[in-house]
Amino acid sequence: MKFVLKVLITAVNAFLLAYLLPGISINHFFTAIVVAFVLALLDAIVKPILVLFTLPATIFTLGLFLFVINACIILLDAYFVKGFVVDGFWYALLFSICLSIINSIVHKMVLKEEGRDKAN
Repeated sequence: MKFVLKVLITAVNAFLLAYLLPGISINHFFTAIVVAFVLALLDAIVKPILVLFTLPATIFTLGLFLFVINACIILLDAYFVKGFVVDGFWYALLFSICLSIINSIVHKMVLKEEGRDKAN
C-alpha cells in the first residue's frame, strides 16, 4: 500500500511540475501515473547499476554526479513513456531536482500523518 501511495504522490508532483516548468510536458494525469511507476522501476533497477559503474566519478565530484544520473533516469523515463516529453538534459536535471525536493517534503508529511493515524 505504501508503494502505491508513493507512486500517486510522485504522479501528482510530476504533473504539477510539468505544468510549472518549461521544457517538461505530461499529456494526462494517467500518463503521470505511468511516469511515476516507470520512474520507480528505473530507480530500483537501472539507477543502482549506473551508480556502481560511475562510482569513481561520484566520489571525485563528492556526490554531485548523482544529479547527472538522476537526469539520465528522467530522460530514460521520457524515452519509454509516450506522452511524457523532456526537451533536453538541463530540463531533465531541473525536473529531477525539483521532483526530489517536493517528493521528500510531501512524503515526510504524508507518512508522518499516516504514522500518527496508526498510533491513535
